[in-house]
Amino acid sequence: MDSAEEIKQRVVDMIHTVYDPEIPVDIYELGLIYEVESDYSGEVRIVMTLTSPMCPVAETLPPEVEAKARAVEGVTDVMLDLVWEPPWSPSMMSDAAKLELGME
Repeated sequence: MDSAEEIKQRVVDMIHTVYDPEIPVDIYELGLIYEVESDYSGEVRIVMTLTSPMCPVAETLPPEVEAKARAVEGVTDVMLDLVWEPPWSPSMMSDAAKLELGME
């Protein structure tokens, strides 16, 4: 049986494959994922935001994240919380994302 940490890492790896179609950086590096938790039974909780409430992918990005997380080996259930606090800002991006977007 996989540990909670192994399941969490596989979910994080999967999230790295999800992109905002307007930005050539994955949503994890953009800082849109605030939290990923997993327990030993494979239940995963993802807390995420979007760049703004009016984001063009607001209706498609969260369901894509949830569907991809559900497909990860060892995951039995996914609870996705879309939050607006704290509001996203470019300062939440990883250094790699900032470099990719020429913001360094």
